[in-house]
Amino acid sequence: MNQSSSLFPDFGLTAQQRHAAVRSHYYEKPGMDGARGEIWAYSDRFSYRPGETVRLQVSATAQHFSIEIVRDGGIETRVFERDNIACRWQETPEQCSVEGCGWETTFEFTTGTDWPSGAYRLTLTAEGKDGQPIRYHHLIIVAPLPGNRSGRILQVAATGTWLAYNTWGGSNHYEGITGPNRNQYSPVVSTERPWCRGFVVLPPQAPRVPHGVSMPPKTVPRYPHMEWAYATGHSKKYTSAGWASYDSHFFRFTERAGHSIDLASQHDLHFSPEILEGYDCAVFVGHDEYWTWEMRDAVDAYVERGGHAARFAGNFMWQTRLEDEGRRQVCYKYRARAEDPAYTSGDVRRATNSWEAPEIGRPGAETFGLNATRGLYAGWGGCAPRGARGFPIYRPEHWAFAGTGLYYGDLLGADSHVFGYEVDGLEHEIRGGLPYPVADSGAPDGLQILAVGMASQVEESADIAAQDQFLGDEDGRFSAETLFGEASDANLDKIKRANGMIVSFPRGKGEVFHAGSCEWVAGLLRQDPMVERVTANVLDRFLGKQTS
Repeated sequence: MNQSSSLFPDFGLTAQQRHAAVRSHYYEKPGMDGARGEIWAYSDRFSYRPGETVRLQVSATAQHFSIEIVRDGGIETRVFERDNIACRWQETPEQCSVEGCGWETTFEFTTGTDWPSGAYRLTLTAEGKDGQPIRYHHLIIVAPLPGNRSGRILQVAATGTWLAYNTWGGSNHYEGITGPNRNQYSPVVSTERPWCRGFVVLPPQAPRVPHGVSMPPKTVPRYPHMEWAYATGHSKKYTSAGWASYDSHFFRFTERAGHSIDLASQHDLHFSPEILEGYDCAVFVGHDEYWTWEMRDAVDAYVERGGHAARFAGNFMWQTRLEDEGRRQVCYKYRARAEDPAYTSGDVRRATNSWEAPEIGRPGAETFGLNATRGLYAGWGGCAPRGARGFPIYRPEHWAFAGTGLYYGDLLGADSHVFGYEVDGLEHEIRGGLPYPVADSGAPDGLQILAVGMASQVEESADIAAQDQFLGDEDGRFSAETLFGEASDANLDKIKRANGMIVSFPRGKGEVFHAGSCEWVAGLLRQDPMVERVTANVLDRFLGKQTS
């Protein structure tokens, strides 16, 4: 469980270094380790089927490396080893985040025809210039082959969000070294670069985003995850996305609970939507923010024809496009209306803006029941920093809560802090002590709101100076402009008070359950019995093991 104190952890940083950890733009790049030397790698695709060839691009200061491949599931299983593989240093273009590294293939191997679907961790080890080992961790997904999938779960890894947050090379969809002054985020990011440090493996003590402390009044917000990253050489975004922080915890829990589960990437969902066919349940977890139109089409069609979609995730926010056979992800985000070619020369509905933008006309609630622009931040920075760490329950009689012992008004997952750091919500009203979606919320017919927690789109404090607020009101003003046409104070006031929810609803012949929080997996990581029970209830019902 999460043990809270009133003291922020100390990672040995000075006040100036703590400021730099939050405010400066630091990232992984070739040569960053200097005299020690380094080794980096990426593969030609995110996912492979059993029996397919993986092409690994490696750049290293050493002349040889070894590789170990382990399936990262309920138990770890070593499947491949090789020593004394020749390698060399490969030059990297400055804008590799956008263009790709362009490295030549260093090593090829074939996935075993008997390798079960799942995540496979590649550990590359070489000798550093000081004689000590240097390592890099990469990840590939082995997607399932066609066959009998009855009774199985398909988890879809949030690879679009991984791409958006990957800091390797300097630019992502948040910060960057692009633009005329080399200081802008990039609307285009490449798959052809290594994952940043912390996306594949993390030590157990790595902090998560939500505050692990009980903040006294008038406390200036701190960001331990960024401070830890700065102190240990990990990516600033390690706990915003990636296998290690999010997707892995659900996959391991599910296998350990005895379920049969396969894994696919969002690229599989986009290019091969038939991958969902035959599964009783499709699952989406963690921080799952970036989707293409085609991915949504695949899920909507799957549910309509009788599939079950369980989303234990938050921040369903941005539409993206995939280009160059999936090697480039495009998302103009805040600059979309000014810069995205879709507004002038293409189909404006495919513009890479928020799903709730009126010109796109496809609110996230149509697929998963909730919208990011009516939710967002909770439990970190100055956004509800002392708020409820779990979901306040309104409908404890719902089948999802069977066996939990929850009552009306109880908090689900408060001890393990499952509510945050980004959540999805709806405009709603309270009638007779129960929440209902309002008519223009975009909620699907039959949607039930099971739990509602408070969130915020802005940091507001009369006691904390603006320069000490990391989030400010930028996202709130963007949501106000997106929904109401102008980022005015009056429109900001309409949007800044937000929420996060748990909802469920039928669709066609299928059903959707959505616990709209990035941190649901924290309840599984911290072995919260109530969170585990709700997760099991959803999976059992969607697999046909629970009918009421």
